Amino acid sequence: MEDVRSRSWLDFVHMPVLMDHKYYGQTGEGEKLEIPEADVGIISGGVRNEKEKHVTEEMRKKCGTLIALGSCACYGGIPALANMFPLEALYQKVYRESKTTEPGDTPAENIPPLLDRVYGVDEIVPVDVYIPGCPTNPDLIVKALTALLEGKSFKLPERSVCDECPLKREKKAAGGAIKRTLDSVDFKLGEPYEHTRCFMEQGYLCLGPVTLAGCGHKEGDNGVTVPRCIKGHMPCRGCFGPIRKGANPMVDMMSAISSIGLDAKQVEDRRALLNRYIGAQNRLRPLPERPKR
Repeated sequence: MEDVRSRSWLDFVHMPVLMDHKYYGQTGEGEKLEIPEADVGIISGGVRNEKEKHVTEEMRKKCGTLIALGSCACYGGIPALANMFPLEALYQKVYRESKTTEPGDTPAENIPPLLDRVYGVDEIVPVDVYIPGCPTNPDLIVKALTALLEGKSFKLPERSVCDECPLKREKKAAGGAIKRTLDSVDFKLGEPYEHTRCFMEQGYLCLGPVTLAGCGHKEGDNGVTVPRCIKGHMPCRGCFGPIRKGANPMVDMMSAISSIGLDAKQVEDRRALLNRYIGAQNRLRPLPERPKR
C-alpha cells in the first residue's frame, strides 16, 4: 500500500471565496489587516480601491511566491477601460448624469475610496508569476502550481495566438472592408480547422497577431492546438494580453491589419477596442482636452 506520508499536500490557509477567514479577526476585533503566511499566494482582480491596495500589499508581505491570475490581475482587464476617464468624470456620470439614477452625492461612508485609476497587481507590488486570460485556461493553473511544487519557474512562452492557430492563411485579405464581429465567420461545421480561412483574412478583426498564446487545447488525434475563441468560431478578443512585456498591441495591431490589405481606419474606437483587457500599466489614460474654438 502507498504510504500517504509520501504524498504532496496543499493546505489552503486563506481563501475568502471558500472559507470564512476575516481580515480583521473573525468578529472584527483586530486592529490591523492580517493574512496568514503562505508559500504561494494568488490574486485575481485588479486594484481599484484602497482596500484592494492594502490587501495586495499584505499578500506580498506574507507570500513567498505571488501569482497574478486572470486578465484583471495581470493587465487591469475590462474594468480598466475606465482609465480612459478622470475619476471625477466617472462619479459625475454614474451618480449625477445617468438617466436611470436620481442625482445624488458620491458615496463616502463605510466604503473604501477609489484610487485614481485601475491598476494591475504588478503596479502595486512585484509579481512572480503571470497567468492571464478572461477566464484563464485551467491547465495553466495546474502547470504553474505543479512547477512551483517541483521547485521550477513558470512562464508562458512569448508566442502569439497566430503561432498556435491552425486556420489556413494566405497573407492577404479577401476584401478591404472590416466586417462586424457579430456576423458569422465562414466555416463548415465538422471540417478540420486547417480547412477554414484565417478570420482576419475573411475581414474580421482578430487580435491573434498581438495576443499571447496559452488559451488553447489540443484537439483530435493529431494533437492540433486550437485557441479558445477560434474553437468557438470567433475571432480572438485579446484577453491573454501582450505577447511580451512592453509591447504596444494597439500599434502592432494596426500594422497587422494594414499588412494584409484591410483598411485600418475602419476600426472604430480603436483605443478602447484594441486595449479592451489591458488598460492598466498606463496603456489607457484620459486624453488631454482639446482647446475650445
